[in-house]
Amino acid sequence: MLGNQAPPMHNDISDVPDVAIGHSGSDTLLSGVTACLFSQPATAALAVLGGAPAARDTENLDPSAAVDHVDAITLSGGSGFGLDAGGGVQAWLREQGRGFPVGSGLVPIVPTAIVFDLANGGNKDWGRFAPYRDLGYAAAAAANDGPVALGSVGAGLGATTVNLKGGIGSASAVTSFGARVGALMVVNALGSATIGDSPHFWAAALETGGEFGGRGLTKRIDDAGRLPRWKGGPAPADVPHATTIGIVATDATLTKAEAERLAIAGHDGFARALRVTHALFDGDTLFAASTKRRPPPATPAETIELGVLAADCVARAIARGVYSATNPGGGYAGPPAYGDLHGWQTVN
Repeated sequence: MLGNQAPPMHNDISDVPDVAIGHSGSDTLLSGVTACLFSQPATAALAVLGGAPAARDTENLDPSAAVDHVDAITLSGGSGFGLDAGGGVQAWLREQGRGFPVGSGLVPIVPTAIVFDLANGGNKDWGRFAPYRDLGYAAAAAANDGPVALGSVGAGLGATTVNLKGGIGSASAVTSFGARVGALMVVNALGSATIGDSPHFWAAALETGGEFGGRGLTKRIDDAGRLPRWKGGPAPADVPHATTIGIVATDATLTKAEAERLAIAGHDGFARALRVTHALFDGDTLFAASTKRRPPPATPAETIELGVLAADCVARAIARGVYSATNPGGGYAGPPAYGDLHGWQTVN
């Protein structure tokens, strides 16, 4: 970026200045890691509305905690094993001289959240130690501020929904007062992003420029379309394994408490884009980060607008993650990709 000139809009989270995204993954493992790095320490918080989350170093994000910034946020596959990915991102950042000063050393602050992708057909026989620390390091090393790769990459490589392949999605927007907001989502949902077996997305009313096919909303949702479906259901004895996780970022200056409110508002996007979500056996988690490039919202109305657009970006990113996903091969044993059933062409 030259001087104070705004970067070009990619319709993804990299449109927020000081945000860089890197992916790594294994086609044999059918799992991977996505790292979100901040070129300067960012203020961050989170909101967890799923009943079965797993995360690392998130206590520091509480507004009452002493640490007031993060260096990166890690999103990983691998269920609990994937929490090691945060250590790999930390290792890369420490080599770059980044971190919270502790005595003569530095401790990079890298909150991490995971999705469950252990049952997608990939080879999880990794021996004594899971590979996620190395995958985290590789994702951090690959991070850049260019357009974000979407679909079956990084932490979305092995992601699924109840009826379609899941993946990485992202979207961005600009507020009326000039602040940028973007979302990056790993869509490994308990439920569905589409209405029944149709090609129409629940988030279609929010679509921008045909970003997930331009098919719009169906004219009528029949009983089958309204029927809730979820992984492992509806038999109550089955325990489904799912989680949708993500990040919303803005260049507006926020406190940790304000970032927490942004994360809470962003969860509205889960409910607009997925049926079912925020359930007992998923771990739906959303981080919010402020890169502090712009002044804070000047009025309550601007704060509200920022939250509304954050939720919209989350919903759009979820739909884009499913729309962009492809069959990763490598023994993949999940549901089909959207395009394999409905095509990827944009309908005008």
